[in-house]
Amino acid sequence: MRRDMNIVTAEEAVSIVKSNDRIFFQGASMTPNLLINSLCDRYQELSNVEIIQVHTHGEAKYMQKPYSNSFKLVSCFVGNNVREGVNTNNGDYVPIFLSEIHLLFRRAILPLDVAFIQVSPPDRHGYCSLGTSVDITLPAIQTAKTVIAQINSHVPRTHGDGIIHINNIDFAVNADAPIHISELGTPSEIENQIGEHVSGLIEDGATLQMGIGNIPNAVLHNLTNHKRLGIHTEMFSDGILPLVEKGVITGEEKEIKTGKIVTCFAVGSKKLYNFIDDNPLVHFKEAGYTNDTSIIKLNPKVTAINSAIEIDITGQVCADSIGTYQYSGVGGQMDFIRGASLSKGGKAIIAMPSITQKGVSKIVPFLKRGASVTTTRAHVHYIVTEYGVVNLFGKSLKQRAKELISIAHPNFRESLEREVYERFH
Repeated sequence: MRRDMNIVTAEEAVSIVKSNDRIFFQGASMTPNLLINSLCDRYQELSNVEIIQVHTHGEAKYMQKPYSNSFKLVSCFVGNNVREGVNTNNGDYVPIFLSEIHLLFRRAILPLDVAFIQVSPPDRHGYCSLGTSVDITLPAIQTAKTVIAQINSHVPRTHGDGIIHINNIDFAVNADAPIHISELGTPSEIENQIGEHVSGLIEDGATLQMGIGNIPNAVLHNLTNHKRLGIHTEMFSDGILPLVEKGVITGEEKEIKTGKIVTCFAVGSKKLYNFIDDNPLVHFKEAGYTNDTSIIKLNPKVTAINSAIEIDITGQVCADSIGTYQYSGVGGQMDFIRGASLSKGGKAIIAMPSITQKGVSKIVPFLKRGASVTTTRAHVHYIVTEYGVVNLFGKSLKQRAKELISIAHPNFRESLEREVYERFH
């Protein structure tokens, strides 16, 4: 039986939050900032409110003084708006695969009192769309005691599993603001070189996973002559649009959701959101599905393209911390590295510039003290820099070191060779 939505003001909606509650924030372009900021306005009344999220957009007032006195962030990923706080006393980080975050909610390891979300207006059947961020939002709203939603006509209605009926929304707040936009950057010469190398590894009929950023965009820019590509990814951005328009991305050889672009969230421009809106070609699932290795591997020629902060000469990949400084998160890298490795004809790729913007080698003798190993040396396959491509699979430690030095920046090859000699002789 359908009931009318309980429309209230933002102040009234967040008034149900109590001290010691645990709250989930939907993230990425769908971050419900109206609700979040209204909650922050109550900071003097609240204490020890725990916030669970992956990656929000906006200023994240709850991490700033004086608000942070009342709120404690426990984040499953680290974006730039919370990075400083997570690395101080204001927040903490949970190392976890994106594919497994849903278990924290469904197994009541981190039971949720309240979920803050943003949705489209209901259709004639009473269903709202979670828009471009289904990821861990779906299990959050299925398990939270109370669901509070911003109703926003700017939210694209997406196909797939990201729907919630108004009967399952406890309090609704009207909002009227564009969702967050992330415009494409222009790849550098080095990023374009990396893109060319990676595109040379991608075969016709491959199923692609890639994230946001200049290197993925440079790769996609080089795929205009490919055929029958498919997309099964945790996220995508504007870079795929020209390939869909040109008929390069068809998904016809995929085993899972044949012909569909499968994702759990998307971030990009207004053009991207218009493309996604009411488009049955794009299928939004929760991260527990998109990032499930047993599902990923069923597609043919899965080609997973990820990046790294640094790689040691044995192939250990650090992609989420700079020493002890938590920079981002584990995310879905290992989910797709493993899924691609197990896929028939699949390729797991780590692509990165050979040096940092400060001119420091990203191929190193040892990871920094305290650095995390995001992808182990047993899982790593292809490594790509602007100097070429190597495949470490099946290579010994000495062979790996030699291969990696061959694609390191020339300024560091001699010093790396000395380190290798001292280590192995």
